[in-house]
Formats: sequence, C-alpha cells, structure tokens
Amino acid sequence: MLREIAGLGFSHVELSHGIRVTLVPGILRALDEGIIKVGSTHNFCPLPTGFMQPAPNAYEPSVSEPAHHDQWLRQTRRSLDFASQVGARVLVTHLGSVRFWWRNPVEKLLDRADEHYSAPAQNAPARFADEPGFAALREKTLGKIRARMGPYWERVRASIEEVRAHAAGRGVALGFENRERPDELPLDDQFGELLGGIAQPDTAGYWHDTGHAHLKEQLGLLSHRAHLEKNAARLLGFHLHDTTPDGRDHQPIGAGGAGGVDFAMVGSFWKPHHLLVLELNPRVPAGDVIKSKNKIEEFMRAFMRG
Repeated sequence: MLREIAGLGFSHVELSHGIRVTLVPGILRALDEGIIKVGSTHNFCPLPTGFMQPAPNAYEPSVSEPAHHDQWLRQTRRSLDFASQVGARVLVTHLGSVRFWWRNPVEKLLDRADEHYSAPAQNAPARFADEPGFAALREKTLGKIRARMGPYWERVRASIEEVRAHAAGRGVALGFENRERPDELPLDDQFGELLGGIAQPDTAGYWHDTGHAHLKEQLGLLSHRAHLEKNAARLLGFHLHDTTPDGRDHQPIGAGGAGGVDFAMVGSFWKPHHLLVLELNPRVPAGDVIKSKNKIEEFMRAFMRG
C-alpha cells in the first residue's frame, strides 16, 4: 500500500480511520525502510477490534453512556500512541454529534438539498440555499440543534481535557475537523470558543476539510472564506478534495468545475507548517490522483511566487 502511494510521488501520508491492525506490521516495516513518512493519522487508527471498515464515529466524546465514553477514551489514547510511534504530528479527530431520538430535523433539511442536487440542471436554481422556504427550514433546524446541544457540547469539552495531556506527552496535536452534517460538533461558529479555552495552544488546533466546508456553504450554513479567516491562527492542516455539482465530495481536484471548491482561495491560507492531505474517494483512478497532486502543487508554486 505505502509503496504504491510513494510510487505516485508522495513523500508523506495520512494513515486514516480504515487502517486495520493487520496492516500495522507492514506500515512499520515501510517506515523503517524509508519508503515514506507519516504526517498525520486519523482517529481511530488503527481500527478498534471488531471493526473491518472505516469507523471514525464508532465512539463519540459527546455520548453520555459510560461504557461508550470509556471506549472513546481508550481508543483515542491508543490512536495517540500509534500516531507517536509512526512519527505523526497530528491526530485528526471527530468530536461527536447532537443526537435526536425521534425525527432528527437534519434529515429533512438534507432531503431538501438532495432534491435540488437530483433536479435537472435547467430546473435547479443556482443558489437554492437563498430560497425563502429552504432558508426558513435551515434556521428552524439550526434552532433545534442549538436548543438540544448543551449537554453534548459540555461532554465534548470535558472529554478533550481527558485526553489532551496524553496527546501532549506523545508529542501529537489533536486536530479538530470541521464536519459535513449540521448536527455534528463543533458547530462551525464554535471552533474559536473551543480552541480559545485550551490553555496550551500547541496541544490542539483546527483541521480544515475543503469538501465539508464547500457543501455547507452550498447549504447556506457558512461562508468558506470567512470560516477560514476566523480559524486561520489555529490551523494545523487540510483535507483537500473537491465536490461535484450533485453534492458528492472526496472527488479529484477540479471535478466540480467553476462551481467546485475555490482552491485559489483555500490556498491563500496555506502556511509552510501546515499539513496538506489529498483525501480522495478510494475509487478515484491513480491518474486523477496524480493530476490532483499536480494541481495542488501548482497552487503552492503560485503562492510562493506571490
């Protein structure tokens, strides 16, 4: 696996949340042989026992059940240990969600968005997020999330403090990722509050996912540029991928055409210490992976000249 990635021209990888424990010996051997280096890992890595598919939300810090919470703590500490072992600088981390036990209002909002994405292009308005009906539904949904989120958010913040010393002791920063669903935490306007409340800023930071932010921008939930401006000071790295006009993410760079992610804008926030990770769908052909890598490097060279 790692030889193939190195053969595509990459010097570093992110070991993601689909790494089975059976792959670990080969990974360690590849690192020992100098085939490639690890920049970041993604919680949970390696996968918890019993899981065979990617499971970044198998356990959430927002959940109240003690057994579930203990598993989140145990698996996150285990992931931090592994991140340190492979030389990763950052453990990218999801922070749970607000749960509705009956009729989650987010599903209705996303169903309305899917109706737009599936409509014929000539019948679909360019800015459906501004339509009065959709905007009203969006604000009603957000109001219900905020009304319910208090206990979930408090558990998230307490859980972070339970693992932060472990992360610091391993020399690995926690990278809190922006999420694609409106009911996932933190809400987009809460990253500043979360990171500002951490006394040791080098132990945690913000991890930006371009596809997630763009899809939320299409729903009218945020401004991609404004969101980056607010969190630029605490940025650790980026998941880079594009979105298609019908709302699919983890696509090759440029797949969205003029309506996809504005990588010229995103690239203006890149700094030399940031980790840049192409996070593409496994079905993307190798040729498109290389093209995406080349396009990102073109943006990097342009900013260096500027």
